[in-house]
Amino acid sequence: MATLKWFEDIEAWKRARILTRAVYECSKSRDFYRDFGLRDQIRRASVSVMSNIAEGFERGGKREFLQFLAISKASVAEVEAQLYVALDQAYITDDEFKKVKALAVSTKQLIAGFMRYLRRSDIKGEKYK
Repeated sequence: MATLKWFEDIEAWKRARILTRAVYECSKSRDFYRDFGLRDQIRRASVSVMSNIAEGFERGGKREFLQFLAISKASVAEVEAQLYVALDQAYITDDEFKKVKALAVSTKQLIAGFMRYLRRSDIKGEKYK
């Protein structure tokens, strides 16, 4: 996009990376780890956040990027929902839940803010230059 040269420069992607690291860390606990379905789903959802930001950026167009950012934001909500399941099953502590949930919320906020910025900007994307 405009002044961003690499997807790694996007603040929302950086926060999504931290979120993914936290999800992997909290899902290593013994009981959580043994719930293969939930463990794999929450991990895939967190990786999806990062991946969709990167893929959308590399598409080179604002409309496509916004679509991928929306998918990324929805994946954060999926992580949040799965965190509640992990909490309810006592796979994670209240403190772990609060930490990862806060990361999820801040990630969603960054993605939403970036989406607002892109919608208001005149940027069309690299493929339109």
